[in-house]
Amino acid sequence: MTSPDPSRTIASLARDQVNLDLKTVDLCFLAGLYLRADKAALAFFEEDMLVDMFEQVCDVVEPGADNPRKRATHAIQRLREQRMLARVDGAGIVRAGEYALTRLAAAVIEYFLADEALTRESLTLLTGTLRAQLAEVLAAAKKVDGEEAWRRNVVGPLRVTVGDLVAGIERRQRGLDAQQEEVQAEIATMLSADWFSAVDRCQALLDTTANTLRELNEILLRDTNHFVALLQEIQTLAITAEITEANETVQRVIEHVDRIAAWGGARQRAWSEYYQYVHRYLRDVVRLDPDRALSQRLRDQLAAWSSRRFHLLVANASSIRLLRQLEARVELPMVARPRAYREFAPEWVDAENALADIEAMVVEAVQEGAHTLVDVTSRVLPALPNSTHYAATGRVADALARLAAVHAERERPWALVRARLEIEDWTVSGREGAS
Repeated sequence: MTSPDPSRTIASLARDQVNLDLKTVDLCFLAGLYLRADKAALAFFEEDMLVDMFEQVCDVVEPGADNPRKRATHAIQRLREQRMLARVDGAGIVRAGEYALTRLAAAVIEYFLADEALTRESLTLLTGTLRAQLAEVLAAAKKVDGEEAWRRNVVGPLRVTVGDLVAGIERRQRGLDAQQEEVQAEIATMLSADWFSAVDRCQALLDTTANTLRELNEILLRDTNHFVALLQEIQTLAITAEITEANETVQRVIEHVDRIAAWGGARQRAWSEYYQYVHRYLRDVVRLDPDRALSQRLRDQLAAWSSRRFHLLVANASSIRLLRQLEARVELPMVARPRAYREFAPEWVDAENALADIEAMVVEAVQEGAHTLVDVTSRVLPALPNSTHYAATGRVADALARLAAVHAERERPWALVRARLEIEDWTVSGREGAS
């Protein structure tokens, strides 16, 4: 039960040029042989039976194919080279042979035929059987004496019975992984076809899978702790008896049990993330845009971005917290609106150059004899709209500072310019900048 060295295994496979090249007709041929052997309880197939089965498969997969018997001979040889078929008679080439499916061929066909997804019932049955087997092995470990007795009563059951049960759980876990992938593909297909009508169906699929994973995780967390406790007792007895083989075998089973428990936690976290992602998508996209008007506009804008560029500028501001009474949220009916063209051509308007002309009015005021900031501002503001007086005051001060030499005392007096506007006064000492 010791794990082979990965580097040595990979080097061996590369040296032997191991490869698999199975076409559809090959898989159908192997599946037909597997099912016929299971139905008729056949231990091997005669060569004529193989040719007959291949011809039946060709009639279904490739109707009208030429020379099916010759193709059957090549297919049998090809599958033998890939270790899918094994000749089990000793006649060599003297007469027609007898063939059997190898373990590799059976495993490939069982993968496509068997529907072994992990369920609460199957997991409960497997964990109950595994618990009983470990209890029997522990009882035997307490009584055995001698290395041979340990190998027969402890190591053997751990490798065969317990190993098969643990492998059965892992195989069903892989089946459930494939089933989850199919569920995700089905949700994506429904949302692509008719996303608003598929909301309830997607919700049902999500809830069913989430409940299944939660139940399986609870069983795994409960039972794997019990398994590890039993195995650690067996390991302690093996260490005390100085049986190295038993100690290594128990440690290997403990690692398999830990991997089963880790699988449950990992799948629970992964599905939780997917569950939240789909719910956000249903809530933020599907329910808010059932007619896909917003998403279609976004696609059109992204497609035309190279010719009609746009940008989004945002400011990070904290939201206002409003305290209000808690009320039950009621699902409101969807408001259906007719599709309408939402793109309109821009309208031409007159440019507003009032603020841009401030500098010219400041130059004119200085040339007319204004020698303080208050005097200049008082002459400029009456020509501007009242709504722009506050912004224009700052522009007047900026223009005056750039156009003329300005004097400012340490204590600058405040002076009233308009009825509701008061500024700090400056004195203009020269007019050379205004010329």
